[in-house]
Amino acid sequence: MSPTTPPSPAEPSVPAKPRLGARLKTLLDEYGALAMVIYFVLFGVVLAGFCLAIAAGVHVRSGAGGAGLVGAAWLATKLTQPLRIVATLALVPVVARLRNWLRARRRPLP
Repeated sequence: MSPTTPPSPAEPSVPAKPRLGARLKTLLDEYGALAMVIYFVLFGVVLAGFCLAIAAGVHVRSGAGGAGLVGAAWLATKLTQPLRIVATLALVPVVARLRNWLRARRRPLP
C-alpha cells in the first residue's frame, strides 16, 4: 500500500481467544474442584504412562537410576502440559454434564 492510497475500511475485529492459562482459570472458577481433579488425574495418568514406557526400555538397577527414571518421566509429562490443559478444557464440561445426569437419575421421583 502506498502512502497516498487511502486505507481500506477496517474489517470487524474478532475478539482474540484467551490464552490456555486464562481459559483454564475460567474453567476452574466455573467448575471448581471437578476441574482440578480432572487435571490432576490426567497428570497422574500421563506421568505413570511415561514411567512405564521409559521403564520398559530401561533396566534400572539403583536408586539413582529410579530417580532418573521418574525425573525423565516428569520432564516428558511437563512437555505435554499444553495438551493436558486442552484435554481438561474439553473433558470438564462433559464430565460435569454426565455427573449432573447421573445425580438426577439417582433421585427418587416424588
